[in-house]
Order: sequence, then C-alpha cells, then structure tokens
Amino acid sequence: MLVCVLAMMAGSAWLLDAFKSHQRVGKPGLKLSNDVLKDPEGKPVGNYSVKMPDGIGNYRAESDPLPRMMLDALPPDTVFGQRRYIAPDGFWMQSTVVLMGTDRSSIHKPQFCLTGQGWTIVKSSPTSITMEKPYRYELPIMRLDASKPFRMADGKERTFSGVYLYWFVSGDQLTADHLERQWWMARDLLTKGVLQRWAYVTYFAPCSPGLEQITFERMKNFLIEAVPTFQEIQGPRASRGPAQDGVGLGRAMASRPPAALPEGAPAVEAR
Repeated sequence: MLVCVLAMMAGSAWLLDAFKSHQRVGKPGLKLSNDVLKDPEGKPVGNYSVKMPDGIGNYRAESDPLPRMMLDALPPDTVFGQRRYIAPDGFWMQSTVVLMGTDRSSIHKPQFCLTGQGWTIVKSSPTSITMEKPYRYELPIMRLDASKPFRMADGKERTFSGVYLYWFVSGDQLTADHLERQWWMARDLLTKGVLQRWAYVTYFAPCSPGLEQITFERMKNFLIEAVPTFQEIQGPRASRGPAQDGVGLGRAMASRPPAALPEGAPAVEAR
C-alpha cells in the first residue's frame, strides 16, 4: 500500500512538471480583495489578498503582519489571507489561507505546519461541518488535536493544547485529503491542461488540556457563519436533517463555558 501511495505521489509530481509548459491556470475558489497584507517590516506582500471577514457575530478581527518564516518558505506568487478572531470572553482563533499561483509548492502537507513549530499531533480526525449557506452541504475538514509545552513569563512550564482545522479548495473542488488533492491536481493537468489554483484554509485555536471538544464546537459554529463570506464553491447539496447542536453564534456563546487563555497563549502559522 505504501509503495502504491509513494508511486502515485512521484507520478503526480512528474506529470505536473511534464505539462507545466502547456498549462493554463484555473480560477481560485476563494474571493480576492485589493487589500494588501504586510510583512514584519510593514512592506506590502503582493498586490491582493484572500478576502477574509472583518468580523463574525460578536467576534472582532485583527490583522497581524505575515510571519517572515512563512514568506521566506513559500513561492513569491503565493497569495495569503490572515485574521485573528477574538470573542468577548477572550477566546480566539487564528485563520491563515495560502493560495497557490503557478508554483504548486505553495501547498504542502498540513501536518508540517504543526510539527515544524514544535507541536505534537495527538489525534487526527477527518470530519465535516454541515453548512447552511448558500444551501445545505457538507464541508470536509481535517481536525488535528495537538499539544506543546511553553515556558511562561513567570518561568514555569505549562502545556497547552490546540485544535487545528484545515481543508483544500480549488475553483470547483473541495477536499480535506492531501493525497486526493495531489491526485486531482495531476488529473486536471493531464486531462484538461489546467493547473488548478488550490488554496489551503486553516483555523487554529489554543486551549487548556481537556477543552479540545468545547473548542472545536466553538470553531465549528464560527465557520458555519464565516466560510460563506469568502469561499465561492460548495459541495453537493445535502438532504435536510436534524439541525446541528448549538448552530448559531449567540446560542454557542451562551450555552458553553469559555475556552479563553491567559496572555502568552501560543499561535500557529500555516507555512
């Protein structure tokens, strides 16, 4: 099985290189904005960015400079989106979007983002979120639960947990499977001559150990409202079923204890 997977990956890479001179670039599946993000020195990064909402429900949004490590690691035609969303009770999550240009190396195996920054992945869970706008469909996502020890300001060491959600989106496809995305990219280049502009959408929220499920529920309810504001494609229409528990930001905030963290809580960048 492993041999087959490795052969598929190697074959996909060969096909992409072989057809590169004859390709046309597909349309992205995300909305773009003329707003330009900044690097740590305050200089603009590119000519546009992925359009991220400036606030959802009672969450306010902040835009931080893009990390130098991420900018140096990815191709210059990569397009980014980034926001930090903060709830009134102090709970927050970081959203980072990486949209490839003509260089496929912008998109990589998501687990590298966590382990490369010192996090240990405790559990990987493929799942989905039932979206209600613009119609009912299942958004495939991968959930990674992770942990990492941090040295706090008082000198004591404290272990934090984190919930990391991601998925991939092109102009007409959605998946949370990295190998499937690679295969679809090679297939479309071979059969259509199109290099799809895949994007890698991530959300990360730190939490205290034991609050991972509560944190995931809050992130899920946020995404139900946020994703339709920046993502232009959807999955197949789903049949009506029981409403999700806690759907709606107001009810989620009222019915669940806060997962807020003190100053010095860790962040993760997609890179």
